[in-house]
Amino acid sequence: MDKTISDLATAVAGIEDGMVLMVGGFGGSGAPIELIHALIDRFKATGSPKNLTIVNNNAGNGRIGIAAMIDAGMVGKMICSFPRSADPRAFTEKYLAGEIGLELVPQGTLAERIRAAGAGIPAFYTPASYGTDVAKGKPVAEFDGKHYVQERWLKADVAILKAELADTLGNLTYRKAARNFSPLMAAAAAKTIVQATRIVQPGEIDPEHVVTPGIFVDGVVEITEPQQEEALMRQGVAYA
Repeated sequence: MDKTISDLATAVAGIEDGMVLMVGGFGGSGAPIELIHALIDRFKATGSPKNLTIVNNNAGNGRIGIAAMIDAGMVGKMICSFPRSADPRAFTEKYLAGEIGLELVPQGTLAERIRAAGAGIPAFYTPASYGTDVAKGKPVAEFDGKHYVQERWLKADVAILKAELADTLGNLTYRKAARNFSPLMAAAAAKTIVQATRIVQPGEIDPEHVVTPGIFVDGVVEITEPQQEEALMRQGVAYA
């Protein structure tokens, strides 16, 4: 099955109001900037999608990527580990104004909640956050004399990711640290859309090098010269 998509607008067409959207990336590493900005373009043209719940390691930087989505008023809630990053003004302004919600999750717990969803594990126990405000209201159990907090899986309606290489069947490789959360998110989302720097034919990727199998991918769009978040920030770009 050929999973290639011709353009960015078509790639993001299935993301609707109120969805849970996982966005790959660890800071700028692996952030699907073109897919995010295509989604902003759609919102500006149609008013949709809005009231999104975004799952990412942080809450965006500057006025680009996720931060630009927040600026535009598309995001109702962030689920992340680091709401204050290099330049968190977009999220900070909305949060202080009461216009966006926050679910703070320890980074390892965030990764494991996403992984658990992909593995079909509805809940697990971790010592992280025990005795803190983050653990309030969550079940606690004792194992071998130590207390653990129960955490639920974290699923998404859609994941948007950035890959280095893809084939037309959706098999993916990533560039170094850009791998981060992306393989976990691909498995945890009901639908996964990927921008890849290069798309090749089946068989051109060594099976031993495939990180995300195509079974987890629904569509791939080729972006041969992807933008990098940190470079855009140094240039003072504001996506508006």
